[in-house]
Parts: sequence; C-alpha cells; structure tokens
Amino acid sequence: MLQAIRPPTRSYDNLALNAAGLKDPAYQAYKLLHVGFTVAPLVAGLDKFFDVLVNWDAYLAPVAHRLLAGHGHAFMLVVGVVEIIAGIGVALRPRLFSYVVAAWLLAIIVNLLLIPPSNPLPHYDVALRDLGLLLGALALGRLSERFPGQTSRDTRQG
Repeated sequence: MLQAIRPPTRSYDNLALNAAGLKDPAYQAYKLLHVGFTVAPLVAGLDKFFDVLVNWDAYLAPVAHRLLAGHGHAFMLVVGVVEIIAGIGVALRPRLFSYVVAAWLLAIIVNLLLIPPSNPLPHYDVALRDLGLLLGALALGRLSERFPGQTSRDTRQG
C-alpha cells in the first residue's frame, strides 16, 4: 500500500533504460562521448599499423626520435596498442578510462608542442584539436559519474 502512495524515485540508472531517459540531454551527451571515445582511439590505434589515415611517424617530435634512437616507428606501434587498449577500456569502464584517455591526449599535446616552429609542419593545429578532445574526455569522465550503471560490466552485475 505504501508503494502505491509513494512516487517512484527516478535514478539515472532506471531513467536511462526507458524511453524518457533516451530523451535526456545529459544522457545523450554521455552516450555520444562514450561511443566517440571508444571508436576514435580504436581507429587511431589500428591505423598506427596500416597508415591509411596518415603517416603517424611524422607526428613524433624530433626530441622523441633522438631519445628513441631511431626507433620512432616501433614506438608508434606501441602507441597503437595503447590506444586500442584505451578504446576498449572506455567501452567497458568509461569512468576510469576517460581519464586515462585525457592523460594520453595531454602527452600527445606536449609531444606536438615540442615540434619546433621551424619544422615545415609544426602541428599546432592538431595540438589545439587534441586539447578539445582532452576536454571531451574529461566531460565523459564527469558524466560517467552520473550514469554509473551504463557500462556492460555494471549492467551484468546489477
């Protein structure tokens, strides 16, 4: 009897599972970022092995080439593996891996800013774009706290 009188509480876990939840702008933003930060690292990571999108070695700062003793390409392959793991991590645990991706993007920005302006392609535009991506990854991390039950792992447990 008390349940019939008391209005149901609206948690975001339940809200996201019904049609009304799909219309929630915050949930839509969360899902856009969740899918985007799953797909983008996977695509970029896989492309490190195939160079279809771009020659990724050109984005490595000269100081990094010197530190790696000419093994820049091998390093970029390792970067590809890390990005694939990050994409899978965001898919499964966005609350944690969104911050991993944000830190990774910060490292990429620092690398790009180390390319001297005298270089024919200093890539400052890419560093600016990656700053926007970093902010998006941080936003995903914050939104993941609001929608904690939306990962496949959490859904299986609850």
